Amino acid sequence: MTDDPYKALGLTKSATADEIKKAYRKIARTSHPDLNPDDPDAEAKFKAASHAYDLLKDPETRARFDRGEIDATGAERAERKFYRDYAEEPGNPYRSGQRPHDFGDASDIFAEFMRQQGARRAGGQGFDMRGHDRHYALEVPFLDAVNGGATGITLPDGSALQVKIPRGSGDGQTIRLRGKGDPGYGSGPPGDALITLSVRNHPLFRRDGNDILMTLPITLDEAILGASVEAPTIDGPVKLSIPKGASSGQTLRLRGRGVMPIGSGKRGDQKIELRIVAPPEIDDALADFMTSWRETNAYDPRKGMKI
Repeated sequence: MTDDPYKALGLTKSATADEIKKAYRKIARTSHPDLNPDDPDAEAKFKAASHAYDLLKDPETRARFDRGEIDATGAERAERKFYRDYAEEPGNPYRSGQRPHDFGDASDIFAEFMRQQGARRAGGQGFDMRGHDRHYALEVPFLDAVNGGATGITLPDGSALQVKIPRGSGDGQTIRLRGKGDPGYGSGPPGDALITLSVRNHPLFRRDGNDILMTLPITLDEAILGASVEAPTIDGPVKLSIPKGASSGQTLRLRGRGVMPIGSGKRGDQKIELRIVAPPEIDDALADFMTSWRETNAYDPRKGMKI
């Protein structure tokens, strides 16, 4: 993982919060492991971007990183010490008055120094650190993402986590489960579990922002005469009025039948594109009628298309 979260997102320190979010979403859409199962470079890029986004999306955490108080993992940076901080510690061969012949083997000196530092940390003297976050990917059904839901995931160690999917969740969105990551060091708190969602395609619905898009087949007579038909929505079926003389490609709007955004905001609409479907079989009666009708009512829908 890069030590520079801005670099992991292809940004500089001057990036706005919106630019950080857009950069992460772009990488999540192109480099997610579920979309690139045999590409270790894409997986590494996604993980680095996820770590970077988790650090930079929180203004307070971002400010602490910019000030050098924490590193790219979110861990506290150890207080910087200089030679003079160690020079007079007991057992340090470099203490005042020690002569070169007291030094002994150089490797023994280094080992003793590291042993003392390890003992100090084990004693809890200033070595409290937050546990690392854990990153997971979760594929969810389309309707669970837009309407909200819950599902369980099994972790590599065999334990399970219950994940609540907020209503209005989108592809590439990350859910944070606080305290479900690695345990902390010393008295430090545990890290979080960060679950990146991948929304499964739906056979009928597509999402455009907070709007739901779909194509609705209608019959020839419904298009000509108009009709009241049943149309599916993410909340269940509703009655939809087809106007007389409807054409394929015409779009009808159901206001307030789209996605409710997370937090606050106006719910989107459902846009229904009509598609006229010819009868599965053309019998003689229909063919004779259309032949007779065309002789007196012919029109050219392609008029003006010539270049």
